Amino acid sequence: MPTTTKLQLWELRAEFALRLASLYGNEVPAYNTLVDVSQEVNEDFIRKNGENAERLGSIQRVTAERHGAIRVGSARELAQVARVFAAFGMYPVGFYDLRDASKSSVPVVSTAFRPIDADELAKNPFRVFTSMLAHDDRRFFDEETEKQLETFIGARILFSQELLELADKASAEKELVPEESTRLLDLATAAFELSQEPVDHDWYFKLERISAVAADIGGVPSTHINHLTPRVLDIDDLYARMEARGIAMIDEIQGPPNWEGPDVLLRQTSFRALAEERNFRHSDGGVRPGSLRVRFGEVEQRGIALTPHGRDVYDRLVAEVDNLLAASPAGTTRVEVAAQVWRRNLPDNERDLALTGLAYFTYRVADPAKAPTTGSASLRQLVEAGVLVPEPIVYEDFLPRSAAGIFQSNLTDDGSRDDGQLGTPYDIDRLSEVLGSRILDPNELYSAQQNASVKDAERQLCITITDLPS
Repeated sequence: MPTTTKLQLWELRAEFALRLASLYGNEVPAYNTLVDVSQEVNEDFIRKNGENAERLGSIQRVTAERHGAIRVGSARELAQVARVFAAFGMYPVGFYDLRDASKSSVPVVSTAFRPIDADELAKNPFRVFTSMLAHDDRRFFDEETEKQLETFIGARILFSQELLELADKASAEKELVPEESTRLLDLATAAFELSQEPVDHDWYFKLERISAVAADIGGVPSTHINHLTPRVLDIDDLYARMEARGIAMIDEIQGPPNWEGPDVLLRQTSFRALAEERNFRHSDGGVRPGSLRVRFGEVEQRGIALTPHGRDVYDRLVAEVDNLLAASPAGTTRVEVAAQVWRRNLPDNERDLALTGLAYFTYRVADPAKAPTTGSASLRQLVEAGVLVPEPIVYEDFLPRSAAGIFQSNLTDDGSRDDGQLGTPYDIDRLSEVLGSRILDPNELYSAQQNASVKDAERQLCITITDLPS
């Protein structure tokens, strides 16, 4: 880390990610194995695939890339953590409702804090998936438990005033002097360290009977890193190598299948949550050791961002896979069924994925001599003539079903919920109100990046480009 000049937000972000990785590796040693195996897989993938291996990001970016996950308990805590992440150039993007994304009791709504500009993402794409407990949702919490949660969460302090003030300064000035940078990083990292304070045994396990996720949020005195996820270029290879090392993985890779066509959206898996020793305070006043299984090691493989049209197709394919799997003989795997469905319904190459409007791409001018000298031309004509080359935009965000699937695969039981009650309504606008600032729509960011590249191509070619995929 530089010591003589002011640090820019991306430099603070990169150092923050490194510090959290070191912290989490000390707390969950199996995470270090996951990182080591990820690097082995990526190095081997690059040797086999050459330049194509960096089609979705430079190896420098992929090697440094992490996404973290944390959980908070209230609107106040969510607004405060937003101030902390803004100090690192990370802003709320996307809305995720995990309450109905799986059969398990996962009473949270979420957003992700990340860089939003392409150049900032290229420098360091650290992102943190951040969930807030929906403690007012009657499907999970009765009135008494809701009030107990409000009291417990309202009494704790996750982020010191000094941290919040330094974070606000960094966010406003877009840089900090070395002394302030060091202090900000020290305080921010410590805020996500696992607390050594004893956990109230009866309160924690009351919540766990409702939801292990709720207990991890509202049953402990502080927040902490739930998982820290490296990015891998071949998640199937990673899965096999981890199991070969004797590390138990969850049953399947979440998200799209492995197939011969373009990777889209996000594939995720994890090793199973490990027992971690914690001290519990019991009703007799005694403090005795116990263990919890709430933290796991996740890994991801990122693909191409899909447009709203592409997401509609994706959702339809997922539903078709569910139906076919339910009617398939015992022993049939989701991956087998999904690969067949993908082959029938999706283009097997990037160019057609772009021209059918299923995914987001930027467009690079490759051979201007083949373009018309005046007037207009359609995007398809320019791509087919080789004037423009579509280059994929990486999916920077998350899938609710996959996130819930990871949670569910690491829970000891499904918890409880009363679906006879009405759920509290949440959407991106409601969570923006809770947060106190606008949560950005990922599609707006991807679309703006795509459109900017088309406008740049128009300037270079001095023509109008028509018939853009919508």
